[in-house]
Amino acid sequence: MRLFWPVTVAAALLVGLLAYGVFSKGASTTLDDALAKGQRPDAPSMTLPKLGTQGSGSLADYRGKVVVLNMWASWCEPCREEMPLLEKVHQEIAGQGGVVLGVDTQDASNKAIQFLKKTKATFPSVRDRDRSYGRDYGVTGYPETFLIDRKGRVAALQRFPVTRQWLDQHLRKLLAEKA
Repeated sequence: MRLFWPVTVAAALLVGLLAYGVFSKGASTTLDDALAKGQRPDAPSMTLPKLGTQGSGSLADYRGKVVVLNMWASWCEPCREEMPLLEKVHQEIAGQGGVVLGVDTQDASNKAIQFLKKTKATFPSVRDRDRSYGRDYGVTGYPETFLIDRKGRVAALQRFPVTRQWLDQHLRKLLAEKA
């Protein structure tokens, strides 16, 4: 009986320490910090399964293009609201060396594909099943959008839904840059 109490206290302390470690880490702000200092850090790249078609894709496939990298999910209401704007921007920048690349997060494939059809989104999307790619970007919510320059570096980010004004402000300059 005397041994039970110290073991219980030790176990409780261990659980508390583990919980503190998990919750105190918080979201990564590495990209935010670098952009605030005027830097353009290399964009994380990962090969992920394509959504709605066979094969896999990666941000690296679009090197030399300006990429509007949008993290979305079909269950996300703000994602639904910004999808028509992203599709319009995709159509507008395609002839200027730009592309919108969607990253679907934690969705069943069929729901995500139906979402794209319903919103008439034609830009390519890949699946981030376990949010590991989003964690590389410090994603904490959805949607989040990252503008990637022609050299594969993060040039701007928006941690909330994008607006036309924000896209125009940043995309115009990026599309004018040479690779």
